[in-house]
Amino acid sequence: MDQTLTKLFRRVSRENPDINAQLSKDETGTFQPVRFDELYREVSRFGAGLLKIGVQRDDHVGLVSDNRREWLVADFAVMGIGAIDVPRGCDASVDELEYILSFADCSTIIVENMKQYERLKEMIAGIKQAERLIILDASVETMPDPPNNSVSMYGYQELIRRGKEAIESDPEIFEREVEKGELKDVATIIFTSGTTGEPKGAMLKQEGFINQTLGVPQLLTVKPGDIWLSVLPVWHSFERMMQYVAISGISTLSYSKPIGKIMLEDFAKVRPTWMASVPRIWEALMSGIYRKVNSGSPVKRSLFHFFVNVGAAHAHFKNMVYGLLPRFGPRSRAFDFALGIVPYFVLYPFRMLGNLLVFKTIHEKLGGRFVAGISGGGALPEAVDRFFSAAGVLLLEGYGLTEASPVLGVRDAHHPVTGTVGPKFPNMEYEIRDEEGNILPPGKKGIVFARGPQVMVGYYKKPEETAQVLSEDGWLNTGDLGMFSRDGDLKIVGRAKDTIVLLGGENVEPAPIEEKITESMYIDFAMVVGQDKKYLAALIVPNREMVEEYAGEQNIDELSYEDLLEHPIVQELIHSEISERVNVKNGFKSFELISRFQLLAEPFELGAELSAKQEIKRYKIVEKYAKEIKSLYSR
Repeated sequence: MDQTLTKLFRRVSRENPDINAQLSKDETGTFQPVRFDELYREVSRFGAGLLKIGVQRDDHVGLVSDNRREWLVADFAVMGIGAIDVPRGCDASVDELEYILSFADCSTIIVENMKQYERLKEMIAGIKQAERLIILDASVETMPDPPNNSVSMYGYQELIRRGKEAIESDPEIFEREVEKGELKDVATIIFTSGTTGEPKGAMLKQEGFINQTLGVPQLLTVKPGDIWLSVLPVWHSFERMMQYVAISGISTLSYSKPIGKIMLEDFAKVRPTWMASVPRIWEALMSGIYRKVNSGSPVKRSLFHFFVNVGAAHAHFKNMVYGLLPRFGPRSRAFDFALGIVPYFVLYPFRMLGNLLVFKTIHEKLGGRFVAGISGGGALPEAVDRFFSAAGVLLLEGYGLTEASPVLGVRDAHHPVTGTVGPKFPNMEYEIRDEEGNILPPGKKGIVFARGPQVMVGYYKKPEETAQVLSEDGWLNTGDLGMFSRDGDLKIVGRAKDTIVLLGGENVEPAPIEEKITESMYIDFAMVVGQDKKYLAALIVPNREMVEEYAGEQNIDELSYEDLLEHPIVQELIHSEISERVNVKNGFKSFELISRFQLLAEPFELGAELSAKQEIKRYKIVEKYAKEIKSLYSR
């Protein structure tokens, strides 16, 4: 077993020097390759450069950047010399970054480019322990003035040059530090996205990441030469982990952006085999396909919807035949097989026809050799899962949290049990407990606890908060509600702290309701409220494009968007969309139905109402829309 990620990367680079490690765009938008040997040489020089400017083992290095090829160079180099990086994305507010960089005692700060430097210059000047500032963008040649006299400025190319000179005079300057690395070393401090309040820095060990580079390939089918389309913020633990998995699997990382047009263009250019993303991006891809179909002729619309229904039905019967339905209670595999085998074969010709007439286009848009997508960072809506299954696109739902480095489960590509996040992760222990701490059997819902090498050391400088979630014997309280099937597959059903208790004492998990509501193409986000109230209500962020298109069809498009949302026709549209999905017929209890809703004209934004994973920050929304929530219960 490799002891650190940089040692792992060094070994892979030496064994596979000529395979492309990265594909990134040049100034013309053309993807340029970097081989494994070239990338490790660059990492070595950057690491040696850090040593020459005074960065030492155990120093904390702030890394404020979005996804780009140089990020991985800096990451491996910082860890290689035994320093600890503290990453964050460029969408974070100045106040949040000031708190993180100061609280985490960062003496060196790396910012992505000149735009970020200008935005953060004044803030960095106020960080007392800041000694060095590095601009990561390799195209920046002339350094700007430092934020103050105590901070030294360096560019990416200057660090590479200094490191090259240092290695020429002392060939082992970087390798000596790499050799000192051990499994127990803290690799990084990742601050949680703050959906519940002040960010907390999870200290994660090298061992946790190494365990996942060994465990994830057991559940996927990654092969040397595969290409990963990288679209998520790399500072976030999910994307970061998948990049380590790609490197360990001798795969190529291709850098794109989570913007529909750009992403689809890059699918065509690099023809990736894998992509890790959050549910919202898969949902956006699905919605984009439906929008295009619905703008076509009635015949094409009918054909598309028919084959989606056929594909979904065929996929369901296939799951019955191959034992891919989870068993949370009494369920006979033999009975499923007997019930599913005939319709599975009857629908097969229609499924093949659907592939030829409809789904072939979707596969071509994904590059034509796409193996699977991994969805993490939040629950995958059932409708999205069902759609891609119908289209013959393998989508594997994952589960984890920053405090667990982060992957605690991913649907097994060799045996993808629908509706679950896969089996127990290798070398990790799990327990499902009730509120009294009793261990529950399969099929019973409770709080998920995990223990093993991936669990964090603790929250940086926050012993009390650490003690609240991490026991002395190493059990991490994930705060997630889940249950295991009889076959050991895990299903996540919500967050324990999100549970709404109505005035009548009924407990409601809002997440499944919200997921069902946002299946509507007219709704982007929904947040269910109702704590200590008689009934549930919801704040709704409509899909502006779709609502305005609908309004045009109804001849009411002359109004402003705010007035449009108050129009009875639009109100009735949203009401019918909610009622059609959240009802007793679909398995919801009577007290789980939405009695009232409020349409919000402003979209939820990353860093404000949304976390980096595009999860809603409930406390932020409750604060911002307190007046609107109050009105839902005073009409």
